[in-house]
Amino acid sequence: QVLDIFGMISQIRLVASLPWAFPGWVGQGKNWPYDLPDITASYVVSWILGTKQYHDLDIDYVGIWNEKNFDSKYIKLRRHTLDKGGLEKVRIIASDNLWQPITYSVLVDGELAEALDVIGAHYPGTTSVMEARKTQKKLWSSEDYSTFNDEVGGGCWACILNQNYVNGLMTATISWNLVASYYEDLPFGRDGLMSAEEPWTVNYVVESPIWTTAHTTQFRQPGWTYLQTVGHLANGGSYVTLTDSKENLTVVIETMTHDHSVCVRPPLLPFNVTPQNVTFQLNGSFASIRELQVWQSRLDFKTKKPFFFKKLSPLKEKGDPGRHVFTLRQVVTQMPVTWAADAEQTISVIGDYTWQNLTVSCDVFMDTVKTGGVFIAARVDKGGGSVRSAKGSLLLVGETVLVEGHSGTRAYGWHTLSLTVEGECATGLLNVYHLWKNTVVLGPKNGWAAIGTHSFELAQFDNFAVEAKS
Repeated sequence: QVLDIFGMISQIRLVASLPWAFPGWVGQGKNWPYDLPDITASYVVSWILGTKQYHDLDIDYVGIWNEKNFDSKYIKLRRHTLDKGGLEKVRIIASDNLWQPITYSVLVDGELAEALDVIGAHYPGTTSVMEARKTQKKLWSSEDYSTFNDEVGGGCWACILNQNYVNGLMTATISWNLVASYYEDLPFGRDGLMSAEEPWTVNYVVESPIWTTAHTTQFRQPGWTYLQTVGHLANGGSYVTLTDSKENLTVVIETMTHDHSVCVRPPLLPFNVTPQNVTFQLNGSFASIRELQVWQSRLDFKTKKPFFFKKLSPLKEKGDPGRHVFTLRQVVTQMPVTWAADAEQTISVIGDYTWQNLTVSCDVFMDTVKTGGVFIAARVDKGGGSVRSAKGSLLLVGETVLVEGHSGTRAYGWHTLSLTVEGECATGLLNVYHLWKNTVVLGPKNGWAAIGTHSFELAQFDNFAVEAKS
């Protein structure tokens, strides 16, 4: 067997941030943040200052806008605004999309090159382009992985963590996402390094990609650099070497087969891996090393008995791990500048996608007169980026649904909503009085519970509860 890792245990702390959306007021009614670049740049700077003031969090890197067209003038303005706000140490990443056209722009625009610190690409498939290397900027895979976190996902992550540098000289690989803290049936279910689908229960599951990550992150510290002695193994697999330039050394080896390391996007090109023996010769400043500490993970698809981050004997040759209640306030009053096709109203899906027969209840408070509306729902069949086309059974105060009539609801007062869906019938109650009873509903047979508002407006929710029937 090939050894996977040897080195020192350490902890790395670095914070990179990337806007996926902006408040609606930034776009002034448009789904575009660059028409008023001063406002957009000031908003980002204020956010960074706020994270320090209220959470004592230092932002090291900040992106421009997730997977959208970049604006060279705005990047320069962002740099100026950061510096003016006393944030000279915050570095800028762009364009968080493809290698081009940002790479070409940096090569021909000296002012842009001075403002930009990192060229980041999303899902590069372990490769970069020659022009990117010519910029002499740090190259990052600033979003990657996005793969189900079973053992195949762990294999994918092992491959790209190594090969993003071996093939593309990328010194950072950022997983989307870090923790899959959302329902598995939503888009990209369990596409995180670990899972915490019900974080309010303090329950989480350490999945295989976490152990894969540890082979790299537990044995280095900020300031360590990759040696040029990296590459592919003769019979498949790859290796990288890192050092702190003080005779401490970490080597990470992966020998994942293609079918057991499939990445969702982009899929890695076919390759073969066969058993092999590998010899590493430690020369120069590493010649005095006599012993290497060894940790190994094996994703064993034949025996179905994998093991993770297991400490082996040192390698002799200096190596120095049902029913929930809560309170929520909806405060977003304007549709944000969005990255995806978000819903035209606020909505939060809750619970279990397999629910069929259930009762949803909640106390609601409308802060908007006449045009306001608050709803609860059951059997909602879509969420995330697909929520705009979601269907389900809805009880909305402030608007007619299923049955026509005046409900007597008003703003600035609490009301209790209750919606029961069973079989093909739905019953709705307002303040314990029936609005309708056993009305036939057509739509999904199962789905989440949900709460939300008629549009983007102030509202409050309290004592939310779901009772699901078997």
